[in-house]
Amino acid sequence: MENRGSFGSKLGIILASAGSAVGLGNVWRFPTEVGENGGAAFILVYIICVLLLGVPLMVAEFIVGRNTHKNPVDAYRTLAPKTGWVLQGLLGVFTAWFILSYYSVVAGWTLKYLVSAVVNQVTTMSDSSAFFVSFTQNPWMPVVYMAAVLLMTHWVIVRGVQGGIERYSKMMMPMLLLIIAVLVVCSFAMPGTVEGLKFLLWPDFSKLDGGVLLSGMGQAFFSLSVGMGCLCSYASYFTDDAKLFKTAGSVALIDTIVAVMSGFIIFPAVFSVQEVAPDAGPGLVFITLPTVFQMAFAHVPLIGWLFAIMFYLLLLLAALTSMMSLHEPVTSFLLERFKMSRRAATWVVTASCIALGTLCALSFGPLSEVRFLFGMTFFDFFDFVSAKIIMPLGGILLSIFVGWYLPKSLVIKEITNSQTLHFPRWLFVGFFFLVRWVAPLAITAIFVNELLS
Repeated sequence: MENRGSFGSKLGIILASAGSAVGLGNVWRFPTEVGENGGAAFILVYIICVLLLGVPLMVAEFIVGRNTHKNPVDAYRTLAPKTGWVLQGLLGVFTAWFILSYYSVVAGWTLKYLVSAVVNQVTTMSDSSAFFVSFTQNPWMPVVYMAAVLLMTHWVIVRGVQGGIERYSKMMMPMLLLIIAVLVVCSFAMPGTVEGLKFLLWPDFSKLDGGVLLSGMGQAFFSLSVGMGCLCSYASYFTDDAKLFKTAGSVALIDTIVAVMSGFIIFPAVFSVQEVAPDAGPGLVFITLPTVFQMAFAHVPLIGWLFAIMFYLLLLLAALTSMMSLHEPVTSFLLERFKMSRRAATWVVTASCIALGTLCALSFGPLSEVRFLFGMTFFDFFDFVSAKIIMPLGGILLSIFVGWYLPKSLVIKEITNSQTLHFPRWLFVGFFFLVRWVAPLAITAIFVNELLS
């Protein structure tokens, strides 16, 4: 078996972990949720949920990975030998593999739109809806782009932890943040800036209800990539002196900044084009925004062209950093459990995801008539099972395992790096209360809400 290695710096730990959390959900799902749930009031709920739900669960997953320095399956096998908890590790590996298979399809769409933006198709297309439908229903193009982004991810993962994940996280995350900053400045120059900022920053508390609270909890949970084995796998490469709370706080901060800044990019553009509603839904990125870019920059088409290129490059970078974190848990499991070389394990994961991803990619075209339960296509089935069933289940089991099963002494040792006297007692009391009681109840509510939605 190859040496599994470790991250070489604290910055590498933070940027890689942040890359795991920052994904299409920040740039796509978050603005959609903001638009559908009333703007600033939802953002406040989301930030509170990140602090009370996301950060404690992230620390919990870090504890499992860092304490054992093993892949998710062997981590649970080590911490709970001869028990059924190893199934939680297997669930994490399966979840990462399952999600990677269909997530790569949407990532492929971002690559297609980036290419289209470069050749000046995005801001000149006459019918953005027809363009999207034509592409997704094509019998081969979605498969090619899906395979391309998986091979990009493969290229990073096969190079290992420091030479691959850490090195490219240090390149991609600063680039992603720089692009966001440039796009925000450009967006502020649009005529809809005042209305967009008011929508994002001026809370209308009359819009707060149970649905907004559940949506905020769900976005906080899904956005931080908790319960998928990704953070557990990355934490297994943490150095022993890495501060788990500080790392989790840094990751949550970066993740939230990216999400909120994405709103600053999108909503001034949306409000500058009166025909487009802020609650346009999931089609916002691939159907609505090309039209928005075209109309908002009608008098300066060169700026619109550059804006579109940077926006879809941002989406692609966000997708790739998440795909790296989804690929690694499965790769490390195969590498360590079956004594494969990293190259062989990486190819097994990439090839199997291309096979499953092909079914998902073609479910909008040639395989659109193939249906599962409740009339779901391959893509819909993968999305439903992962987001509405196995991710919430993984989060609930994680909170029970760390909050109730693991010895308190082990948890406190990991949180404090064996320096208990330097930490106030309220920190431990608060952490255990949130992980033991708040997290499982909140995720159960998310679970029920997602199933019924």
